[in-house]
Amino acid sequence: MTDPLVSTAWLADHLGDADLRIVDASWWMPAEGRSGQVEFVEAHIPGAVFFDIDAIADRTVDLPHMLPTPEAFAEAAGALGLAREATIVVYDTFGVRASARVWWTLRVMGYPKVFVLDGGLKAWRAEGRPLESGEPQPAAATVTPAFDAALVRSLADMRGLVGGTSAQVVDARGAARFRGEAPEPRAGLRSGHMPGALNVPFESLLNPDGRMKPAADLTPIFDAARVDLDQPIVTSCGSGVTASVVALALARLGRDRAAVYDGSWTEWGGLADVPIVTGP
Repeated sequence: MTDPLVSTAWLADHLGDADLRIVDASWWMPAEGRSGQVEFVEAHIPGAVFFDIDAIADRTVDLPHMLPTPEAFAEAAGALGLAREATIVVYDTFGVRASARVWWTLRVMGYPKVFVLDGGLKAWRAEGRPLESGEPQPAAATVTPAFDAALVRSLADMRGLVGGTSAQVVDARGAARFRGEAPEPRAGLRSGHMPGALNVPFESLLNPDGRMKPAADLTPIFDAARVDLDQPIVTSCGSGVTASVVALALARLGRDRAAVYDGSWTEWGGLADVPIVTGP
């Protein structure tokens, strides 16, 4: 399969396949007042395990859900039964949001067959498909650490490329936040964007039902934002979650090597010694 998304019909047809692993990546901003873990226990797609992006993360830094070390990730993924040879389908309750972050994370950590459920649990529920509740007990897998550094950008990387021509920075935040007209939801951050960044709000890539727009409708969105799909791209957002939605959309267009700035605006906007601009 070349499309990084799979349909609810495809997943329903493959439930129970021996090599299939289903991952619930549901996550909500603190202000949204919901818990992905609690909602997972209440109802999830049969056979799914829960991937907590705030727990399977680097807990030594004061930034949300930063990538853990490959060794720590391999241990956590193994405990969830996520064998490397498995076909992994990730979903979330929003539609397509945190599932894209886990899709990207698994690819960074060397998983070759990872897909996102288009429309997520919202679409699955709307079609009356089966659910189960409770805490699963997955059979552990042995996972060897791996890391694809080309898919990740650090603060040091961004300092070097911002304002230059080596890569385009595509910011997934809403237009008002990008322009510096709306405050950041996290306290203590400056408003605006990186010099030279382009703005593709992640929600513009989704349909109202939570599914991602087809490739034919995605291309004009990137074109309108002046994104050159033939040049290197680094995506960014508030904390690296919706930046992954943009990376997923690019993969749907066959550009599956876009990198994500892991620290994103939570890191950049919290620093006093980096350039920030406002306006379009």
